Amino acid sequence: MKKFNIKFIAVTLSMLLVFGACHDLDELNINPNAPDPEVTDLNLLMPTLIIDLGQTIVSLGIGDIAGVMQHTQKTGWSSGHNDYDWNDPGQSWSGYYGILRNADEFYNKAVEGELEFHQGVGLTLKAYAFGLIADLWGDAPFTEALKAESGPDFYKPVFNSQQDIYHGILAYLEEANTLLSKDNSEYTNVITSQDVLYAGDAAKWRKFANSLALRYYMRLQAKEPSVAQEGISKIAGDPGKYPLITVTEDEANIAYLGTSPGTSWPINMVYDINPQGEYMRRKPCATLVEALQALGDPRLGVWAEKVEIPLVLVPGTGVDRIVDGKREISKDVEEEFLEKWEGEDDLYVDYDQEYVGIPPSTFSAQAYNLTPNYTQQAAYNPHISQLSEMYKEASGSLLLMRLLSAAEVNFILAEAALYSWVSGNPETYYANGIKESLNAWEVGNQFDSYIQGAAYNGLESIMQQKWIASWTAAAESWFDWRRTGLPDLKAGVSARREKLPLRFYYKIDEDLSTNRENAEAAVAKLEPTPYKGTDQTNNSAWSKTWLLQGTNKPY
Repeated sequence: MKKFNIKFIAVTLSMLLVFGACHDLDELNINPNAPDPEVTDLNLLMPTLIIDLGQTIVSLGIGDIAGVMQHTQKTGWSSGHNDYDWNDPGQSWSGYYGILRNADEFYNKAVEGELEFHQGVGLTLKAYAFGLIADLWGDAPFTEALKAESGPDFYKPVFNSQQDIYHGILAYLEEANTLLSKDNSEYTNVITSQDVLYAGDAAKWRKFANSLALRYYMRLQAKEPSVAQEGISKIAGDPGKYPLITVTEDEANIAYLGTSPGTSWPINMVYDINPQGEYMRRKPCATLVEALQALGDPRLGVWAEKVEIPLVLVPGTGVDRIVDGKREISKDVEEEFLEKWEGEDDLYVDYDQEYVGIPPSTFSAQAYNLTPNYTQQAAYNPHISQLSEMYKEASGSLLLMRLLSAAEVNFILAEAALYSWVSGNPETYYANGIKESLNAWEVGNQFDSYIQGAAYNGLESIMQQKWIASWTAAAESWFDWRRTGLPDLKAGVSARREKLPLRFYYKIDEDLSTNRENAEAAVAKLEPTPYKGTDQTNNSAWSKTWLLQGTNKPY
């Protein structure tokens, strides 16, 4: 896929109407410096709308969800990332509804102007954002959302069920498929430079819409299997009517321009030179590192750096020295270090000479593996792997906002084939998923050798590879883990609960205080699990939304 830089963002940001959250508005949150939305060309909304969504996906994918899914761990200010310390005051969805207000404005203008390409794009982006809200929180405003301008009756919108939201966005995507089915020459007012995702290519937007529908039909696999089967069979069985993203060139990726903090990879050290900044706080998690090492996975070398000073266990006592670029220690030095961390009986020193990740939810994260300056948060540790040097950069060929990948689509088809919902061999789709992920990370030339050590063995292998392929887009692997329990991830000793969390908390001061009646009705429908702990109500990250209730998944 041609990847488009966000070169219009600075100009566009200054011209857009910025909307606040769609719910519970006693006053509209309108930017007085922005032009009247009634006279703003809808094309000027497009780049910011796409980029805001992309940045949201990256924020989730390298943020706390990457900690939950054990892609990364933090060595400073880590409790939310490593330990799921989320409950006070909860997670805000105002940014998501801000995206939706712009998407709704974009779509409505397209309807008024009879612009079918823009209508299809608007519906696809609305479906994506509403789907995220349902995935992350559960029940949420949907049918009465985005209507605050219509008056006080919509200031406190009802929360639609998670089920209804999923069905609603699938209807959006079905309509988008039809709207985007024409040749590019048949659409009007398409400014290719404003479409920073696909440069006005309707066929690629159509593939994006259908691939997103495939994602949400599979989301219903455990809860509404007949709906999931019918939808996936419909799409996969008619590629002429429902084309999909199956190769890397069609992926929904957006590149960074890298000319300012707002147009750059978010944890770069070009604009944040703090040695304890966002880049330095994140380290690869041992769970992922060890899985990749077991597979001989070439993506490990793309995503992480080798240990600068490996540790070596040597005979004797009191040995702690640097020899030929390695730190030699004796067993008593190791034991003295490990004794500092009471309550972590399974803590260990990792003597791997190439890659070392941090175990999940460990009290010793910032000190793990004999960090020389272990009292300092986010201190550099030469005895563990850092994220790849490319993540220090502001932009680069692999620094992308990854909305939906060809690997994901192939893994969905592999799972569907396993259930006999689509024709074809699940092993073939599985291999295609791996191949496209390797292509996406520019190591596709190693596929033939890699697949020999990554044999297909049913759902477990599909979900493991899908989890790996979701690097920097970890939210999708979280949603898969919830419905399948795969991969089998364990919470560490410092985690807030014995199990991984299942959802975001509704934010107290946005919903539970200001739209109380509707919010409390939604909370009452959540099903608490034994891991709710000290949470006072069902508004817990360890409560089950509709999607998980009755499925016995993931616990």
